[in-house]
Amino acid sequence: MQIVPEVWEDSIGLQMKLVEEYAGVGDLSGPGEVLHGIRYRIARYQAFSAGNGLPIPGLHRIEGAIDLPPNEDVASLVGTPLVLRLEDGRALSVMLADACGRVLSEGHGPSRCQCC
Repeated sequence: MQIVPEVWEDSIGLQMKLVEEYAGVGDLSGPGEVLHGIRYRIARYQAFSAGNGLPIPGLHRIEGAIDLPPNEDVASLVGTPLVLRLEDGRALSVMLADACGRVLSEGHGPSRCQCC
């Protein structure tokens, strides 16, 4: 799994900083399906204004990987909004980028933040 550096600039010039990393075993749920005992390693990046250095609420990127069970057909879950329940009880909205378990979620909006 490749995780980007702690600070980087995205394609539109916003500075993204690593604010949290998660690793452990949790549950992944999607439409009508829950996968238990899923190992994950996730990084959450927050966008910061280049002008004043303040965080931009709701504008973030989540990326990483989850270990999917080898006998599970997850092709239907790729590109679908999912919830990853972490070991500590928190939940993250994520999206499978591919059937190998790569996780990527980015942007701003009602499906990704609570501010709009």
